[in-house]
Amino acid sequence: MSTHQLVARHVEAALNEAAASKIDQDVVARCLLSEAIRLFKHGRSNDDIAAELIAAADNLDEESPFVFMRP
Repeated sequence: MSTHQLVARHVEAALNEAAASKIDQDVVARCLLSEAIRLFKHGRSNDDIAAELIAAADNLDEESPFVFMRP
């Protein structure tokens, strides 16, 4: 099992549990993002975390070419 599959399985379980408690997916997504940032802070600078989030935001449209810029 890949890391992505492992995490996706847990996210799906969290979404199912949240739905059973009438918690919106958007709320779960914000909590997951907060947890991801908390994990990033264990070994990355704020600027590095911000760059990671900006890169993800720049590539939200799956039909557009992947945005990549070398430092």
